[in-house]
Amino acid sequence: MSGNLIFLAGQNALSIIKEEGLQPDRIKVIAGAAGGPKWLVLSHLDRVIFSQWLGSRKNPLSLIGTSIGSWRFAAASTGHPMESIEQFQSAYIHQSYQSKPTMEQVSHTSAAVLNTYLGDKKVHDILNHPYLRLNIITVRSKWPVASDNKALLAAGLAAAVIANSVSRNLLKCFFERVLFYDARCQPPLLDTDRFPTRKTPLNAMNLKYALLASGSIPLVMSGIKNIPHAPEGMYRDGGLLDYHLDISFTKDDGIVLFPHYMNRIIPGWMDKKFAGRKPSRRNMDNVLLVSPSSRFIESLPCKKIPDRNDFYLFKGRQADRISCWNSVVERSRQLGEEFFDAVQTGKIQKLIKPMKNVK
Repeated sequence: MSGNLIFLAGQNALSIIKEEGLQPDRIKVIAGAAGGPKWLVLSHLDRVIFSQWLGSRKNPLSLIGTSIGSWRFAAASTGHPMESIEQFQSAYIHQSYQSKPTMEQVSHTSAAVLNTYLGDKKVHDILNHPYLRLNIITVRSKWPVASDNKALLAAGLAAAVIANSVSRNLLKCFFERVLFYDARCQPPLLDTDRFPTRKTPLNAMNLKYALLASGSIPLVMSGIKNIPHAPEGMYRDGGLLDYHLDISFTKDDGIVLFPHYMNRIIPGWMDKKFAGRKPSRRNMDNVLLVSPSSRFIESLPCKKIPDRNDFYLFKGRQADRISCWNSVVERSRQLGEEFFDAVQTGKIQKLIKPMKNVK
């Protein structure tokens, strides 16, 4: 069966791929979005990209992720990516909660998932990978969203939602983007964005904290306070500003590969219900978006990709949720196989289409 993948590209990426196809050395950045369990539909696509397709690469390659995207890339950047992705996947799928959990309980479980595939040796491997360069997007919260007091935090988030409905630019009153980056390479994020970026080098002491912060959803998880060797403050989910990475990527002749679980890029977490919030055409110029087709998604269990609501949908039926999520992972093999076939045979030159949902 074919037609399970969609290839959409910005103007420059489209021109390059139409002329040359897609070669591993043409990729300068790989981007990973927030989205919680949605990443499971990309599991085997990640395996193919990081083990088969990029296996012989030598030139540096920047990975930039927010929330679960950064967790995926941390697994891929270890010395044994297939093993780490499998460990991450298994631990993530089998996380469970007996009742409505507290923020502390979810944070504790998330830390346990992270530790399952990221011990000290693998942290060392990430920081010394021959060519992969990990970059993690977080936000540093400003008052009142800097508090873990539920009432105060909820009020602050409500104010942020209202401000965002007026203008996305107003979110800078609530959050500051902080990028934790591999110091061996220039960060793949230009300082031309609407949100100023504070950059902090990754090291063995702050890498895990940065990952936890990047996925710490407010009101669901506790924030991460005072990360080592970073500005003091409360750090939270990078998706609050950069849900699907509508950012100013490094501008050169390289392509930004964006394996994504949907064919729409939503700039910020609070923009989900705003159909008019589209990514900048300029930011997408070098981007190649690879996503499952609507036909593929319709064929999945429950006719959708996994999401956090599944914990409620399958309440009291944990075994059914685990079975459903494992089925989606198994089906994702088709996406990996189709991607590899498209790039190896040159079929991508005919399959690729221009990205239209931009402004």
